[in-house]
Amino acid sequence: MLEMLCYFILSHMNQKNNSNIKITGFTVHDIRFPTSKSLTGSDAMNEAPDYSAAYVVLHTNSPKGLEGHGLTFTIGRGNEICIAAINALALQLVGKTLDSITSDMGAFWNEMTGDSQLRWLGPEKGVIHLATSAVVNAVWDLYAKSEGKPLWKLLSDMTPEKLVSCIPFRYIDDALTREEAIEILNKLHTTRGEREAEIKKTGFPAYTTAAGWLGYSDEKIKKLCDKAIADGWNDFKLKVGADIEDDIRRMKLIREKIGDNRKLMVDANQVWGVGDAIKNMRRLAEFNPHWIEEPTNPDDVLGHATIAKAIKPIGVATGEHAHNRIMFKQFFQENAMQFCQLDTFRLGGVNEVLAVLLLAAKFGVPVCPHGGGVGLCESALHISLFDYICVSGSLENRTLEYVEHLHEHFLDPVRIKNGHYQIPEIPGYSSAMHQESLDKFEFPTGGEWSS
Repeated sequence: MLEMLCYFILSHMNQKNNSNIKITGFTVHDIRFPTSKSLTGSDAMNEAPDYSAAYVVLHTNSPKGLEGHGLTFTIGRGNEICIAAINALALQLVGKTLDSITSDMGAFWNEMTGDSQLRWLGPEKGVIHLATSAVVNAVWDLYAKSEGKPLWKLLSDMTPEKLVSCIPFRYIDDALTREEAIEILNKLHTTRGEREAEIKKTGFPAYTTAAGWLGYSDEKIKKLCDKAIADGWNDFKLKVGADIEDDIRRMKLIREKIGDNRKLMVDANQVWGVGDAIKNMRRLAEFNPHWIEEPTNPDDVLGHATIAKAIKPIGVATGEHAHNRIMFKQFFQENAMQFCQLDTFRLGGVNEVLAVLLLAAKFGVPVCPHGGGVGLCESALHISLFDYICVSGSLENRTLEYVEHLHEHFLDPVRIKNGHYQIPEIPGYSSAMHQESLDKFEFPTGGEWSS
């Protein structure tokens, strides 16, 4: 609590001094949590993940110690590859002032993704794009702290023109132009304050995956369902895909526990082919699933479109592995997703997330970001709040995933009340972790691993 209070005070004391803030260096941490021990996070494709973060801290010359924190999410082995990529990218920031970056965030993003040598490792996909997310989001975290605002508020207070200047339109302007983006934002500009006040009262709607991990026993699922209902949850998600007969049994179990009036979503985590996805979802349809998440390979736009057409009225939700705005453009153009599950750590940071939000608004697809992971719920909440206040203006069919583990490691963790996220007020992107957590879970030298 004391650490969080100091963090809050220092963030406010440092606001509005961008011109004097210089990035002097950075450190990168390989943080891994042994979630495979409890099978938390287990699904049909990833049986025993160790939820992990490639975590970067941007140091500055601020006399009060203002820093920018960013991370990207992995599930264990290979996290060290993201670390190497972050080291290569973050080096470009050393010596720059924050003001020189924030005066043109669009140019900054193009610079980070346009290195003529590093670009060959993508472009705009894979490990290099995961690293881009960590570094870009660390800058946005620093920017928000310097202004004394949580990220969602920093974005919500920008003019439509300022917001659009941050967006990379290259490769998507055949589907969304700058003028169209400004028009979408202008429609809701004068009523932003009303939605901001309302969402602070109600909180942002959420669904829980806590009871539905594939490796959990029936008894554990039942107990977790009972607890979730007692805590006010109405929307649940179940992992499927290992065996269809087992999926049917588990779907029946959880539907009986939560009743017919609560939403039930299912997630296959890419394990099926197109034909199997259609066949299996037709069998699971008797349990009234709201959506099937990642029914097939995440790059197969046309396959998703075929599935979506075949299983109506069940919706297709996907996007956590869609690696850039171009992929989302094609999903929208082909009517291949009914729920947009962008991932704030897989896309190239806030700039590219803004592009996807505006594309989704243009095509009328509700955005329900991917949560869970390490810090994903914390970051996705900022994006969902901004989407509601400034882009979509609606909560219809919009919900944000909640997974109830690892939040205790963050200085500004998400808070849930009656199945709704409470609104973050601390300046920044809610990405800073406690130093003791970094020390304990650093791989391989931290206490959790060395012992």
